[in-house]
Amino acid sequence: MKAAPQVGRRHGETVCCAGIDLYGNWLRLYPVSFRTLEQSKKFGRWDQIKFNWRLPNDDRRVESRRVDQQSIEIVGRLRKSERDAFLGKAVVTSLNREREAGKSFALLKPEILAFKIVKKDADEIKVENEMFKAIRAQDDLFAKQVTNNYSPCPYNFKYRYRTDDGIREGTCQDWEIEATYHNWSRDYGEQKTLDDMSRVFGQEYPAKGMLLAMGTHSLHQDTWLINGVVRQDDILQGALL
Repeated sequence: MKAAPQVGRRHGETVCCAGIDLYGNWLRLYPVSFRTLEQSKKFGRWDQIKFNWRLPNDDRRVESRRVDQQSIEIVGRLRKSERDAFLGKAVVTSLNREREAGKSFALLKPEILAFKIVKKDADEIKVENEMFKAIRAQDDLFAKQVTNNYSPCPYNFKYRYRTDDGIREGTCQDWEIEATYHNWSRDYGEQKTLDDMSRVFGQEYPAKGMLLAMGTHSLHQDTWLINGVVRQDDILQGALL
């Protein structure tokens, strides 16, 4: 699972990635400059990887790992027939219970109430563009080439959903949902893209079955963020045992 790219002065353009290990435990992998990785290391959602890591000095969340991204190796891929049983180890229906257990990641099975596409205001877009502009101004030619090929998405994609804890609303930070916007808008134009995304992410996914990959904010650890959307047929209750 990869959140949308973020630009910072310390690490440049990075992506916060998350994965589930063989025992159903979450791991937060950071920083990963995903678009600068060698092609052979660019893992997909269902790829199995191994890598070298250490515990971070500046992040006490139990799932967090500092990754040596040059050590990343794709070693397999989870077959579609295996995914229900694998994901079932991690699926939850309450975020409060996860926080009480000291966790900062959760694979949530919610009831989706609404999906909204909201235009970002001018100030928000300006700040994002200035951060990318600052990276392009640096001496690192490769970093310039990478950021030149990426533009921040002009929309926020929000879900309103119900859990065992009640009703929540949050912005989806999934890289794939932003990539969908960029790819479709180039091919079909903006309005058709927005209409189709509302249909796919707001109607088809909830009807067929979907999960939300949730993570807490690094500075506000009781605030849950939607890091990703997983389209998965409804998992039978037996798979959760």
